[in-house]
Amino acid sequence: MRGQVLGVDARSGHGLVAGDDGQRYTFLPEDWTQRGEPVIGQSVDFETSGARALNIFPLVAPPTLAPATVGPQVRHGNDRNKYVAAALAFVLGTLGVHRFYLGRTKSGIVMLVLTITVVGLLFTGLWALIDTIRYLVMSDAEFDARYRRGD
Repeated sequence: MRGQVLGVDARSGHGLVAGDDGQRYTFLPEDWTQRGEPVIGQSVDFETSGARALNIFPLVAPPTLAPATVGPQVRHGNDRNKYVAAALAFVLGTLGVHRFYLGRTKSGIVMLVLTITVVGLLFTGLWALIDTIRYLVMSDAEFDARYRRGD
């Protein structure tokens, strides 16, 4: 049966699971089959015996609470930065360097090839300027959603 952890007593390890059938089931620490502790709100799969949940397996990673932050969010080492992308677009944009930085390899190659001709150079210059402005006015959330690495 599937359900959700409703609560766990920190001292004794006894807990309560709400089953998808609308019933509540108690469990003991030895009923938890995985390393770590059960977390309130965690989805689980379990067997029942009367009003008891047995062999409880977590279905997904336990929910984590993000620490409240004031000011700009801390970026992880593998995130792309919109200010770096804007600077690359402004300085080396006609060569498509900013596109390669953002993982847009195909459009980077197109910009690089177009730069060979005078007309193409004008076109990629305008394209790079528009990209620069777009990156600077784009919200951090939208930029992260579009250009997040490794997803």
